[in-house]
Amino acid sequence: MENAQLVALSRQSILRHKLDVVANNMANINTTGFKSQNLHFAEYLMPVADGTAFLPQDRKISYTDMFTTRTNFEHGSIKLTGNEFDLALNSDGFFAVQMEDGTEAYTRSGAFGLDANGQLISGSGHPVMTDVGPITFSVEDGRVEIAKDGTIATEQGIRGKIKVVNFEDVRTLEKVGDTLFAGEDPIAAAEVRMVQGAVEGSNVYGITEVTRLIEVTRAYDATSKVVKDLDELRRQAIGTLGKFQA
Repeated sequence: MENAQLVALSRQSILRHKLDVVANNMANINTTGFKSQNLHFAEYLMPVADGTAFLPQDRKISYTDMFTTRTNFEHGSIKLTGNEFDLALNSDGFFAVQMEDGTEAYTRSGAFGLDANGQLISGSGHPVMTDVGPITFSVEDGRVEIAKDGTIATEQGIRGKIKVVNFEDVRTLEKVGDTLFAGEDPIAAAEVRMVQGAVEGSNVYGITEVTRLIEVTRAYDATSKVVKDLDELRRQAIGTLGKFQA
């Protein structure tokens, strides 16, 4: 019974982690540029917990183990906003923003704006990178127009190009925020198609996440019942054995 309970408890632990992932997805269903995540499991084999159990000594028990949390980088839908500094990528790639320590992070969220100094920043307040670094606009720039390839044009002429990068394998990216990722060896994105005055929505599908939530809840309840039944079986066994010894 010890082994059965340990297997059930390992399953419950993983289901709680999965519930957290599903809840985070649902909480960000309206977050610009958010990428949904899913928990993937792996089998973990260990010897039986009790060496006196009526099982061969070389018998292995299969437990549930958390393997990894994977991000779904499928593109979200593009929504028009009319804000001249909002940008959406209708192609592969990521915008680059500058972090507090000077390093770069990458995002699909193009909900940009200007700070009090006229610097182009992301929704989280990080400077947006161009091919010449962060960019600041002044009143003299007038209306800002950004072409499909990211070229920035104002009344004072060309001011640079929005930096868009990609990676050989996006699965290597590490999540450092709800819409921010860290990665090594970025390369210039090919065939950039940028839309000004629009943003990319979350790729979370409400119906899918609700279905997952129901599945996780039912699995957790079923596992809880197994644990409860095992506890009851143990109690009855102890009570019966106690009568025989008396």
